Amino acid sequence: MEFHILELQDRYIKFEIKGITPSVANALRRTLINDIPKLAIHKVIFHHGQIRDMEGNVYDSSTPLFDEIIAHRLGLIPLPTDLNMKFRDECDHPPDEGCPLCTVTYTLNKHGPATVYSGDLIPVGDEKFKPVDPLIPIVKLKEHQAILLEAEAIMGTAKEHAKWQVTSGVSYKYHREIKVNKKDSELWEKVKKSCPKNVIKEDDKFIIFTDDIPCKEIAEILSFENPEITEDDSWFIFEFETDGSLKAIDTLEYAIKRLKTRFNTLREHASLG
Repeated sequence: MEFHILELQDRYIKFEIKGITPSVANALRRTLINDIPKLAIHKVIFHHGQIRDMEGNVYDSSTPLFDEIIAHRLGLIPLPTDLNMKFRDECDHPPDEGCPLCTVTYTLNKHGPATVYSGDLIPVGDEKFKPVDPLIPIVKLKEHQAILLEAEAIMGTAKEHAKWQVTSGVSYKYHREIKVNKKDSELWEKVKKSCPKNVIKEDDKFIIFTDDIPCKEIAEILSFENPEITEDDSWFIFEFETDGSLKAIDTLEYAIKRLKTRFNTLREHASLG
């Protein structure tokens, strides 16, 4: 098996894997979607009633939205995730109680008129758990309105709820080669000039392109030429992005380790049977 990264950003990765089967490729895709641990808000406690600020002004701790809607929105805010944290049911404490190994506590206290943003969530203890994007709007407060709450974030996976999904746009395709007869047209020269990295092989009669690397001029070859197209079902081009809770490379590394563990467990059970 061969592995190469084609493009890498903090929240995006494109890579190729050679020498695997479609079933293994699909298992990796499903692991990336459903089986990556992530920190997300799971419990919200709202404090209702009148509250006073430091200047003695009185506010009504209520909002234009139902508590359930605000709690749902809080749960979908991407939070930085430490993969060394444990799932709550793995810790040695009662199920409804948390600890620093499995739980991060947040507070939110804001007065109107104002818009409440994700950046108003303050982690208790460690600043590294501040929301990834501070400008996600949660609710608008009118004059004399306020919001006061505490929230608990725990680890989970997307198999349980979408709020624990790290990735989006997880997809793959077969490696594809496009063979063009140079005598058919001179269009290949333009494409070669615009997309030099997409040229795999060339001789006097033919030139072979691949669309593994994005280049819009490749589409012209497919539209106006009569190329010979071949696909390799053991060579896959993957890409996905994350919501920022984890870096793309860390997400991929975890998925590969997780998949290896699951295959080893399956092999052990098969041998015992």
